[in-house]
Formats: sequence, structure tokens, C-alpha cells
Amino acid sequence: MLEVKNIGFNVKSDADGQPLEIIEDISFTLDDGKFLVITGPNGGGKSTLARLIMGIEKPTSGKILYNGEDITNLGITERAKLGIGYAFQQPPRFKGLTVRRLLSLAHGSELPEDECCSYLTQVGLCSMDYLNREVDSSLSGGEVKRIEIATLMARKLGLAIYDEPEAGIDLWSFSMLVKSFKSISSSCNESVIIISHQERIMQLADEIIVIADGKIRSQGTKDEIFPTLMGEFDRKCELHGEKEAE
Repeated sequence: MLEVKNIGFNVKSDADGQPLEIIEDISFTLDDGKFLVITGPNGGGKSTLARLIMGIEKPTSGKILYNGEDITNLGITERAKLGIGYAFQQPPRFKGLTVRRLLSLAHGSELPEDECCSYLTQVGLCSMDYLNREVDSSLSGGEVKRIEIATLMARKLGLAIYDEPEAGIDLWSFSMLVKSFKSISSSCNESVIIISHQERIMQLADEIIVIADGKIRSQGTKDEIFPTLMGEFDRKCELHGEKEAE
């Protein structure tokens, strides 16, 4: 179980040196095996919150607990050892390291070829084309993103955090990812947090949190929040159409 309690995060403003609130008094609980989507307008603090949970950034107030343990001051390595994983918007590249070796490192032991192929297939990659390729600049951004998601699947995590996994991925591969997330959600006891604006990903969620201006604007079950979000989208489209007609 993940418990985020009154988390705040601020940075000093370049203008006057005063604290600038990025995240303000956010609290929520994510039970084991649940699928949470965090959405909201760009610049609202979604990715910052994800980095705080992973330990990439440290909160300036509040606490984060994982399975009852206070992890607020733990670093990335310690949190990874506890079973928390993170997929970046812009994944790193590793010249000289093959995809198969990277999957085995993520798993913690040498993975048989068929298992490596299974993880790659789940993210929409032909295993024979990628298994022995290096994770370097010869791969596109979308390919590296999918390989990173496959490494998280190989780790067998307790909590997986995906920051906009759909970015840079073609529609066919995105459909494969949606199926993979659905499989994780239904068959594993792994908790999942996804930062996303995608309707198809939000439809998989057990819960949705909407963040704007560093605060939780709304939170609840998918059935409670999703229709409201779609209603807002429809109203914005109508207003845009009225302006175009003027």
C-alpha cells in the first residue's frame, strides 16, 4: 500500500527568491493491486508528484509511506529495492548493452530467451529484431520507451510508475501497451500509477486523480471522475467551435 500524506514541494523563484509551490498538500492512498491514473492540465504537477513518489525529488513537507514504512527520506536505490519502479518520459540509453542483457539486469538474474521475447512482444516489439540490439542512439525514442516499459514488467514490482507511457509511440504499439496494462491490472497484485491524458488508459483505472496548479482538483473512482472529464472536454470543443465560427 502506498500512502501519500499532505505532500508539498516548492522551489525558489528566480524572480524574488521566494518559494514557488509546485505541489501543495496532496494526500491519497493506493491499495495493493490497484490501478491509478493521474491526469490534468500540462504543468499542473503530475510528473513532479511521480518523481516525489520515486524519490527523484524530495518533498518539502508531508510524508510518503510504502507498506507501512516511511520512505520520505529514502533515495531512489532504496525505494527500488522495496519494489518500486519508474518509467521516464525520456528513457536513458546504454551503449554496449543489449536489450536482452538489460531485461536480465532488470529481472535480477539471467532471463531465458522466450521470457525476454514475451516482454518485448507485450510492448509491441518484434523480439527477433530487438533482442540483441544495443540500447543506444540507433533506437528511436519510441523504441527506447517501449524497451524501458518491458524492463519494468521484467522486474515484478510491487508498485510501477509510468510517466506518460504513450508519448512517442505509434497507435498500434499503443494498443499493445493498453492490453499489457490491462493484463497487469487484472492478473497481478502489482499497483500501477500512470501519468496520462489518454482516454483508453483512463478507462482501465480503478481510480483517477485530477491535478491542477499543484493541487488535487478531484479524485474518485473511474465511474465518478471519467464522465466529468469527458464532459469538460466536450464543452471545450464546443467553445472552440463557437470561436472558430465568429
